[in-house]
Amino acid sequence: MKLFDVYPLYDVEPVSAHDSIVIDKDGIEYLDLYGGHAVISVGHGHPHYIKRLKEQIEKIGFYSNAVHNSLQSELANKLGELSGYKEYQLFLCNSGAEANENALKLASFYTRKSRVVSFYNGFHGRTSAAVAATDNEKINAPLNQQQKVTFLPLNNLEKVNTELKKGDVCAVIIEPIQGVGGLDEGTTEFFKGLEELCKENNVVLILDEVQAGFGRTGKFFGHQHHGITPDIISIAKGMGNGFPIGGIMIAPHIKPSYGMLGTTFGGNHLACTAASSVLEILEFENLIDNARLTGDYFVSQALHLPGVKKVKGRGLMLGLEFDFEVGDLRKKLIYDEHIFTGGAMNKKLLRILPPLTIGKSEIDQFIKALQDVLIPEKI
Repeated sequence: MKLFDVYPLYDVEPVSAHDSIVIDKDGIEYLDLYGGHAVISVGHGHPHYIKRLKEQIEKIGFYSNAVHNSLQSELANKLGELSGYKEYQLFLCNSGAEANENALKLASFYTRKSRVVSFYNGFHGRTSAAVAATDNEKINAPLNQQQKVTFLPLNNLEKVNTELKKGDVCAVIIEPIQGVGGLDEGTTEFFKGLEELCKENNVVLILDEVQAGFGRTGKFFGHQHHGITPDIISIAKGMGNGFPIGGIMIAPHIKPSYGMLGTTFGGNHLACTAASSVLEILEFENLIDNARLTGDYFVSQALHLPGVKKVKGRGLMLGLEFDFEVGDLRKKLIYDEHIFTGGAMNKKLLRILPPLTIGKSEIDQFIKALQDVLIPEKI
């Protein structure tokens, strides 16, 4: 049997890794400034992470949600404390797409309505309702297109108000900073107005924190830069540092009932242990502060690079927007300079999503590599 060929691949095969370094099968080291789509939050192979997972798998790795699992409550309590959402409820699943799928389903249950408002260039996953709320026709099959979704521009409260007043919208779903779309974000005025409009119209406000959450932007959640309180927060990626886990954090006014949501693998023993260890490392090593400070340093250095029009994002969720398409630049960085970076729907944007453990030395290495690649191109 061969693999279903849906991924365009770089000719690199990582076989080991530590912190922000990935090593391929030929022994070549790469600086990882992409973290496998913002997944690696506390660094590859962190000793505490490995220790906790090893200890847990020697006890029990999995059982279903038909029995008690105190590791779930332990995770919920730690997450509530560190994020500032102690009164919220946690439902655990396996990925970001699944988190958003359950968030949208729960919003429809709660409001008894079905239409969704999403935003241009937004990305929320590849499953049924999540992909329907994703602004990319190429990955939406006819089955997905049956969903009722309205796409609007960011920072236009008048258009949001027009749609919500129609009375059939169950949820507004939005990323605090767009990831795949290219690091655009709403203003604080827009987010506050969005929150108010949702309250006025009995619409559930879902903040998709799958990529921005778990400290990446310099606060635990990206929306916390704007002082708003969503009804549902979806989480994944950096939550497990590579172990598949996702979830939704749900406001107290949304009440559960047996069978409303469910999953076989979600919240299993290993997944909970992985996520709890990530929270412990984030706290013990002050990585959220490090994301903010290192991100500020990155911005100060990157603004002077040739060809850079704008530095977008916050903390260590960053994008460099150039005056040319970056496809060839990414290839030169990975093959010549041995640095992993990311792309976006905006073909002129280079995405930077490193482990939150990196510091100035790694940023300096990247800036020098970019200069070496860019300056000859400008001559």
